[in-house]
Formats: sequence, C-alpha cells, structure tokens
Amino acid sequence: MWTPQQPIVKRHAISPGPAGALFLVPLLVAVASTVHAADAVEIGSRRELFVDHFLIDKISGASLRLQPPRSAGIALKYDRPWEVPFAFYTTVLKDRDTYRMYYRGGINPYRYTCYAESSDGIRWTKPKLRLVEIDGSKKNNVILATGHQFCPFIDHRPDVPAAERYKANSVEDRPPHSLVGWVSADGIHWNRIREKPTVPVELRNNFDSQNAMFWSPVEQCYVLYARHSQEGRRATARSTSKDFLNWTEQTLMTYGDTGTTKPSQHLYTNQTHPYFRAPHIYISLSGRFQSGRRVLTDEQAEALDIDPSTWQVEDSSDGVLLTSRAGSTRYDFTFCESFVRPGIGLNNWVSRTNYPALGVVQTGPHEMSLFVQRNFGQKTACLQRMTLRLDGFSAVHAPYQGGELLTKPLTFTGQKLEINFSTSAAGMIRAEIQDAMGRPLPGYNLDECARIIGDEIQRIVVWKHGSDVSLLAGKPVRLRFVMKDADLFSIRFRPG
Repeated sequence: MWTPQQPIVKRHAISPGPAGALFLVPLLVAVASTVHAADAVEIGSRRELFVDHFLIDKISGASLRLQPPRSAGIALKYDRPWEVPFAFYTTVLKDRDTYRMYYRGGINPYRYTCYAESSDGIRWTKPKLRLVEIDGSKKNNVILATGHQFCPFIDHRPDVPAAERYKANSVEDRPPHSLVGWVSADGIHWNRIREKPTVPVELRNNFDSQNAMFWSPVEQCYVLYARHSQEGRRATARSTSKDFLNWTEQTLMTYGDTGTTKPSQHLYTNQTHPYFRAPHIYISLSGRFQSGRRVLTDEQAEALDIDPSTWQVEDSSDGVLLTSRAGSTRYDFTFCESFVRPGIGLNNWVSRTNYPALGVVQTGPHEMSLFVQRNFGQKTACLQRMTLRLDGFSAVHAPYQGGELLTKPLTFTGQKLEINFSTSAAGMIRAEIQDAMGRPLPGYNLDECARIIGDEIQRIVVWKHGSDVSLLAGKPVRLRFVMKDADLFSIRFRPG
C-alpha cells in the first residue's frame, strides 16, 4: 500500500492564529528565498490545468488521467436539403449571451456555409436568414454560398473596429487554394476583407481542412493553425500575424509522442483554440483518422444505406486531445488514448465521423460543452453535444490506495490557493507548500492542512493559521498534494 513520502526536514511547530502567523513572516521569507525566482516557473495568478507535465516534477502512486466527455444528446440534426449528407467542419462560438454555430452544408460542387443559434448552447435553432437563394427560396439558414472550410472567430483585440469584430477564413475556390479573409459586424453578414488571399499557399499546403484562427490575448497577435501534410501524414503548421493581413512563414508543429513534425497518426482537423478559463493553454480536439482501418462489412454498410465500394467504409476515426501553450510550436500529446470514441452501434464506424467541432464553450455554472460530428455521410447525420466539468479535460488521479503530486519550483502572485477537485466519500486531498528544495514551510505543512473532501470547481485550501499565502508570493515554492480516491483538475493562486 502507498504511503505519503516523509518530509526532507523536521517540521516546525508554531502556535495557531494571528500571533503564529506573524511569527512566520521572517522565517518564511528566509526559507523560501533559497532559490532564485528566475529558476522557477512563473505562473502569476493564472489558472493551470493538469493537461500536460508543465508544472509536474514527480507523481507517486497517482497518474494523469484523461476525462472522457459525456453525451448530452443531439444538439443539431442535419435535416435540411442543403445540409445533408456531408455537413461538416463545424465551429461553435459563445458571443456574450448568444451562442453561434457555423458549419458546411451541401454536396459537391454546391457547398454552403450554414448557421444556427442558441441562447444557452443546448437548444439550437436555424433562423431563416433570407441571404442566399436555394432552389428559388431564401427561407434558409445559409449565410454564404461557399462552404470551403469557412472557419470564423470573434476578434477580441481591444482596438478592433466594430465592422471587423468577427473574422473568418475560407479556402479559395480557385487554385492555388489559398486562405481568403472575411470580416463581419454581426457574425451573419460577411464580406471578403480583400480580393487578394490573406494567407498564400506555403509548404505545399492546400489548406484542405478546417484551419483554426484566433486572436491571442497572451501572444498579442493573430494565430493560425493550418492543415499540412508531413511525410504522407496529416499534420499542422502554425503562423502568426499582427494585422490579420500579413502572416509569418508557417512553422510545422512538433508532437510530444514522436518529437518530430510528423505525428504518429493522421490528425485530420486540429481545432486548436485558447481555453476560455486559461487562455495561455491552447486546447486541440483533433479528428484522428485511421486510414485503411475498415470496420464494417459490406452487409453492415448496406444496412446503413452506404455503398460498400465507396471511401466511406474504408476508414475509421475518433477524436483525441492535444494541447499546446501560447507561443509554442509543440503539441503535447499527453494522452494517445481516444478522447471521443465511436461508441455502440455501426453509424460511427465509418470514415470521417466522430470529429470534434472547433470550440469549447461554457453551458452551465459547472459545465462546459463540446460538439462532435456523428453519423457522417448518412441520412441521420447530426451534431452531438458532450459535456465536461469546467477544466475537466484531464486530472491528476489518485486511487483509493493513495498517491501524491509534487510540482516544479514555481512563483505566484495572489493571496489564496484555489483548487478544482473531486473526491469520493472515502477520499481526500491535503496540500503542502514547500520551499524550492522540497522542505515543508512552517505553517503550510501537510499536517496543518485541513482535510479537503467534496466536489467543487473552486475550493480555497486552508491550513491551521488560515488560507493567506501572500507572504510567499514572488518566492520560489513547490506544491505537494497528497490524495486518496480523488481527482485534481486545476489550481490557481487567487487575488483577494
């Protein structure tokens, strides 16, 4: 059975209460300053998710564990004549109190960009926009008579003109298939920003997928994650721009599972975007394509009304979670396991289904939603909503036998340590703050931490003398979490 590691040095006894806290001031400053702040990871008051090993020094008895999302039912059926059967490349945006959805509809060579709207991200409607005529009628939800991978975002740049608050890219209809830039004031009425392509073809890249763009408040520039092919494998290249019009040369992303620019498997879509509660962390819910991995028999394909001789049954696919960080050209492929599985039934064991949409949005006080293409190429094609707790892509998980986590030396700003966690009724978490050398700091050692039990998005850690950690701000420290039958999703040092 696992037991907590013993501290490196003997703990210091103090008296509780304000007097004890005052006694700690000179001792804490002296002990915590033994390592220079420049040698520590600076996190300020940012929220840090355990989606990679960025903060982790050691894990004992515990592990990083993926947290697969749960189905919340069908969000949208692709049931209009101009949508089926190949509706695809979906983007979901939360715009203040309105949720907006964009997706490709139609069949080659006729493609449309379709639009849906919601007040809660759960129930969606398709407004009759009267913008594009189809079969003699404008009573439809089409915003553009092009569906070549139209991919929009809300431009949060502080000085962006109102007429350009929404931006998008799409693939040029005519070769060479460069990226075209679009702007809009309301997200519905769109205009090309100029006739000249916004991003020309580079690296033999024809952008033949959804190409994610956004304004990064951390990097203070626009960022593009574009489709690329590397040594016969579908991959991603990164580029940046200060003005949305002039872009740097594309740089191939590298992958944590291979250490190279060639991922271990085809990543058809990348869907990279800043996580809304921690915008320095970029979430990538990629569509993983298993070329030639056929699952269905001819008879099973025919039962789904699919021609068994077509490409639709020659491959299978699922969704995976990758992450990156602002300014990085590396994807951390921490979890190679499937994030979104095809599931029970035959409908999602065909080619190019199960791809996550671009965009993770909050849909409740404790809940966020992502959206997944299901039943691709079939009459039952639809978009499924799936849910996670806030910050809940993955967690440090400790079993009933127990485990612990030790962070790298870090510096912070703030007054209280906040954690997002879940335990069983029999489980618990305790936290300890150490100096950079791994010595427990007086007043913040494990025995003085109040036992943490429950399931909360934001719980303040409390020791015998209270929750104030401001005396340690700016000084290199380590965090040690001792856990039993528990999950730790994120941490932050909260001001006030």
